[in-house]
Amino acid sequence: MLLISVVVYLLITLVVGLLASRYVKDSKDFILAGRRLPLIISASALFATWFGSETVLGASSEFIKHGLYGVIEDPFGAALCLLLVGIFFARPLYRMNILTFGDFYRIKYDKKTEITSSLFMIPSYFGWIAAQLVALGIMMNVLSGISIFSGILISAVVVTLYTVVGGMWAISITDFVQTIIIIAGLIILAVTMVSDAGGLSYVIDQAPDGFFKFLPDPDPTAILYYFAAWITIGLGSIPQQDVFQRVMASRTENIAVKASYLSSLMYLTIAFLPLLIGLCAKILYPELLDSDEQTIIPQVVLIHTNLFVQILFFGALLSAILSTTSGAILAPATILAENLVKPLSKEPIPEKYFLLLLRASVVVVAIFSAIMASLSSNIYELVAGSSIFSLVSLFVPLVAGLYWKRASSWGAIFSMVGGMAFWILFEYLAFDIPSMLPALVASTFGMVAGSMLFPTKIRSIAVAAAGDK
Repeated sequence: MLLISVVVYLLITLVVGLLASRYVKDSKDFILAGRRLPLIISASALFATWFGSETVLGASSEFIKHGLYGVIEDPFGAALCLLLVGIFFARPLYRMNILTFGDFYRIKYDKKTEITSSLFMIPSYFGWIAAQLVALGIMMNVLSGISIFSGILISAVVVTLYTVVGGMWAISITDFVQTIIIIAGLIILAVTMVSDAGGLSYVIDQAPDGFFKFLPDPDPTAILYYFAAWITIGLGSIPQQDVFQRVMASRTENIAVKASYLSSLMYLTIAFLPLLIGLCAKILYPELLDSDEQTIIPQVVLIHTNLFVQILFFGALLSAILSTTSGAILAPATILAENLVKPLSKEPIPEKYFLLLLRASVVVVAIFSAIMASLSSNIYELVAGSSIFSLVSLFVPLVAGLYWKRASSWGAIFSMVGGMAFWILFEYLAFDIPSMLPALVASTFGMVAGSMLFPTKIRSIAVAAAGDK
């Protein structure tokens, strides 16, 4: 019955995608839902950006092993990212009226910067999407007994069809419904688990000493790693296309800002539910700790709860992962089509053919991500690697492009290449510091040095955007 319910849910999701395709008239509809989303749907879409396998399975497993200190990156860093987007980025980016982050780099800098940024941006998503596919594979393995690899392949096909058909309209509409299911399912499961584990105070008392430690030790190395955990998603996910698309799909500039704030609050509160569920599972079924921690919560749900709670939980989990995966696939596909393939054409591409190009790009991204998912099964590491990739290459050029008048195209390119090069170097040398920190310093130095040594006259954003239309 449970497996049938999950299959029915998948079919309903595909039907929603088909219905949403009626709203897709052009590329703007497909990529940004026509910029017509009201506050509640926009906030739900932003909340659903990362509330998937990373939070429900990955973060809860890290919480079980390392306590509160082990989940600074998510949910705290993720909530910080959404807050910063609302404060510093949503308003100026919304005013540019563009489709992708690649368009921003072209308008603020030039075409070579657009291409360079796109080449860095697209690979940063493969780990993110792979993490969601791994989670779907794990869930199908728990429910049906098929191998995780087979579950990954089946899930990749389903989510690709869902994304190809409806684009951002399908993602936004289902995100709203899925958010309701996520909240309801996790609240009911958390209440059930806490009650059966002996009550909230008992659950907290059973945690080991230092389990709820939040601040680092007064040691330079510990402080550096703590800071790195905050900025991995907190800053690294700001220059990512999936966040950008959800913000830009809002009906107005003010809604874009308010949706960012509201989704940050939702993320910070609701994300604690799977952590609490994981802690209860650790108390009720300590023998499961010998298995993969990422599967503990699904296993406990199957063992400990009735069919109704099981359907709610797996419905919530499936909702979270589907919404995250579909948005994550659409984002790099958009960059690939708009900023890499489309400029190769000497003549303007008609809208109907550009829509075909967008949908073909979705398939290409899904294939590469499925391959990556089959090679690695650690959800938390896959997501962290994805955010670091964009942090060391794209964050500084974005901030400089918006807030530093002397930023130049060569400065942006030096920043991207320098940051990535130093990250790879420090990863290889394996110093006892987070490799992203010297890479971020190198990215900043590259921007400043490149802009000073090779200044270029940059058009204002408003003039540049008008000229590119």
